[in-house]
Amino acid sequence: MRAWKYELQRQVVEPFDLSISVCHYPTGASKWNPIEHRLFSEISKHWAGQPPDSYPTILQLISRTTTQTGLRVSATLITKHYETGQKISDQQMRDIRIQKHATLTEWN
Repeated sequence: MRAWKYELQRQVVEPFDLSISVCHYPTGASKWNPIEHRLFSEISKHWAGQPPDSYPTILQLISRTTTQTGLRVSATLITKHYETGQKISDQQMRDIRIQKHATLTEWN
């Protein structure tokens, strides 16, 4: 969480001089996320019975998914290695400009 906030500030907000509002769904509420609801169920139905045995197979199955309303899916394999365990110090967290939203301050 800390690294995500820190890197959002460092790589997006500062270089592009932006003000960003980030809103989170509460824990356990991703089932209400309209994108997940419309998209992932269709992907699951589309590849039912076909083993996802390789990245090309997975990408092909996802990319061929469409919905009755015309939603089309695109998928790309990113092979970049992302380091884990990055530690963001308390000082670094104090340096980023975060203002809690007035609505649901603990989530947004």
